[in-house]
Amino acid sequence: MITTKKVTLRPIDIKDAEEVFSYRSDAETNKYQGWLPESKKEIETFISKNPKEFNTPETWFQLVIIDNISKKIIGDIGVHFIDDNQCELGITLAKKHHGKGYASLSLKEVVSYLFNTLNKHRIITSLDPRNLDSIKLVERLGLRKEAHFKKSLFLNNEWVDDIIYAVLKTEWK
Repeated sequence: MITTKKVTLRPIDIKDAEEVFSYRSDAETNKYQGWLPESKKEIETFISKNPKEFNTPETWFQLVIIDNISKKIIGDIGVHFIDDNQCELGITLAKKHHGKGYASLSLKEVVSYLFNTLNKHRIITSLDPRNLDSIKLVERLGLRKEAHFKKSLFLNNEWVDDIIYAVLKTEWK
């Protein structure tokens, strides 16, 4: 779907289950997410729910991030098509690939595609305020903080805060 010199982004496929499970099941890396799969079967179920069409309102569509050198899946990006004009993004990246520019590059490419090809109006992301690395990432990309909800999500058996960052098409560079 999207190819750069460093990464390729394409729809997730059932054959990706083992590689996706390898980083999605890492409790430390995914401590700010609400889902930690316990088996490859859970990943297969997750993948089987991926819509057939990209850009379908009220669905989440998963793209895998492939390192072009190793040809290995190193992460994934979820695109929530809220409606015809707005999207929400989430990213999971294998720990050994943190800090190497993969997340920035991949998210930038997806945001550009959503704005420039699909003509979306607004893109948001929802973050745990303790997830400082992700906050720095989205701020570097040009998203701004819009809201901070106190103890609004029940994740991993605790109430946690939720912050929303967003960018409009007119603000995207």
